[in-house]
Amino acid sequence: MSDPDLAKDIDACCRLSGEFTLRSGQVSHEYFDKYLFEADPALLRRVVAEMRSLVPADTDLLGGLEMGGIPIVAVLSAETGLPALFVRKEAKTYGTCKLAEGPDVAGRRVTLVEDVITTGGAVRDATVKLREYGATVDVVVCAIDRSPEGENPLADVGLEVRPVLTKAELDAARG
Repeated sequence: MSDPDLAKDIDACCRLSGEFTLRSGQVSHEYFDKYLFEADPALLRRVVAEMRSLVPADTDLLGGLEMGGIPIVAVLSAETGLPALFVRKEAKTYGTCKLAEGPDVAGRRVTLVEDVITTGGAVRDATVKLREYGATVDVVVCAIDRSPEGENPLADVGLEVRPVLTKAELDAARG
């Protein structure tokens, strides 16, 4: 990592203590409030600077997942010049009725962009749906991977997880 203080700064900004129910239904005594770094322009730029090198060279579209992946994908798109796609949890039931706002995904390689991955539920759902629309989805880049060390929670859908930071790195940054 070219930004040696990023883990320490993200940890200091985003780690909360208490009792939190995660999207997966798991209860955790700590929570990484990613909106705290996403709302900080300088910190968001630092995360995106590290994320750039994780994006596969053959990516056609960057797919940011609603809602936390949207600020990251907007900045990453501007930095890389790759078009952004805004992926909803569910397709709209009105207007264009789209699952993903932006360019058509059929026949395109989409790299997903997410904020925090624990079990990967939202990423798994988006991967399956985008593939149904004809996209090739093989990689997700994320700001924080808090899944158990050495495990890929998305192996079941053939997705490679490329994190900027892992929970182990954030824990180590606490000293």
